[in-house]
Amino acid sequence: MLATLHQNQNISLFDHPSIKASYILVVLPKQEKFPKKHYIPGEESLNQLLLRRGMKLTDLSETPVCANLQNGELCTWVMLDSAQPAFNQQTTLRKAMKLLLQENPLEIHIAILGNTQQKKSFAECALYVAWVNGATLPVRKNKPARKPLTKINLYGYEDNGNFKIQRALAEGNLLARGLTVLPANELTPQTYRQQIKKLAESEGWKYQEYDISKLKEMGAGAFVAVAQGSDTEDAAIVHLQHHSNQNTKLKNVALVGKGICFDTGGHNLKPARSMKGMHEDMNGSAVALGILLAATRAEIPVKIDCWLAIAQNHISPRAYKQSDVITALSGLSIEIIHTDAEGRMVLADTLTLASKHKPDLIIDFATLTGSMQTALGSRYSGIFSNRNELSQKAVTAGNNCGERVCVFPMDPDYEESLKSTIADIKQCELDGDFDHILAACFLQKFVADTPWLHMDLSASSHKGGLGAVDSEITGFGVCWGIELLRSLYS
Repeated sequence: MLATLHQNQNISLFDHPSIKASYILVVLPKQEKFPKKHYIPGEESLNQLLLRRGMKLTDLSETPVCANLQNGELCTWVMLDSAQPAFNQQTTLRKAMKLLLQENPLEIHIAILGNTQQKKSFAECALYVAWVNGATLPVRKNKPARKPLTKINLYGYEDNGNFKIQRALAEGNLLARGLTVLPANELTPQTYRQQIKKLAESEGWKYQEYDISKLKEMGAGAFVAVAQGSDTEDAAIVHLQHHSNQNTKLKNVALVGKGICFDTGGHNLKPARSMKGMHEDMNGSAVALGILLAATRAEIPVKIDCWLAIAQNHISPRAYKQSDVITALSGLSIEIIHTDAEGRMVLADTLTLASKHKPDLIIDFATLTGSMQTALGSRYSGIFSNRNELSQKAVTAGNNCGERVCVFPMDPDYEESLKSTIADIKQCELDGDFDHILAACFLQKFVADTPWLHMDLSASSHKGGLGAVDSEITGFGVCWGIELLRSLYS
């Protein structure tokens, strides 16, 4: 549940004795000195603080500061430089917000200063940062470390739409992060499907499942090969449909997500260090769900089909093995090289299902390869596409929303590494130097000629938080997805 929002254009309300503002965030545009005509909450205390630390006023654009005011209020001051990228502004605001939230307040007051355009931009950013960090993620402690923020008071700018987009983005991001942090014994394929079905009922989405028996009957051998290693046959491909209205001219987008609830590596068993955190391997499906939720609540004018490949990758006598040859739903035969390359297997059949519905665009999300993290670290995620113009728009969307992406090549000569002597295609190579590229080349075989974007989520987890988000699990991809959809189709 997000904190409730109260808006008022008048910043001087802070002076009113009836308002008890114990926690205050002041957001200023970058400038050399305070504008004399504006009331600045805590201005005298800020001047004394800057003097004591030997700081310039403009230093607040990189280093927010915090101090107690005369009546005991905790006040944080920050400057945002409109010339800086969205990621930089979000990072600065996150640091400022953290100075307040670390005291576990239930209510905060945010004062926005600047010209009209600055106020709009700053307010949207500040509220998104407050909402995504003020809410709490699931924990299983007897005494949780903090309580959620329940109320936000905004001064200096009012939005007639009550910041619907920012609220929807925060709700989508929190859904993705909340699902991703759940332990693997709690979020199994079965319980995950149950949660999704409840969400579909509450949001009015059409819900459909392709369970193991149905997938075997259809010939979805790539998905079944991974799923058959689990004790219980609770894996499934889940299909959700959302149409914002009955306008048949709306574009139709397919979102596809990898939902491996736990990944042991299969017969090519991961070592302990690599297996830790593998309950997060369903993050791609959580991001796709988060985008669907945000698009629904923000009323983005687009039809969405969401396809979630939900399974586990276990080791058992029935688990698939190296040198097996599997026939995918598309009819392609696949030579298995490494059982820990299970993500591309479950996505292959899921992408085939999605492409058969002839969408205008397919976007898939997956924590797919370790080599992408080697290539990029965890500050960016990697993008592949079969359309150059889509790649360019993907980068622009990332720059605009603060979730940065980098485009990688997958020229036809890379596919030489996937040639098999006994099947139509090899699943991967044992040498993983550029496995992120080979994985994308593999997936491209299953989208036909549909315009397609693939995001390898190397930024799904970043120690210390990333951009607007202060938790290690970032929910990266939700804001990017909505920004891209809005730029393409709104």
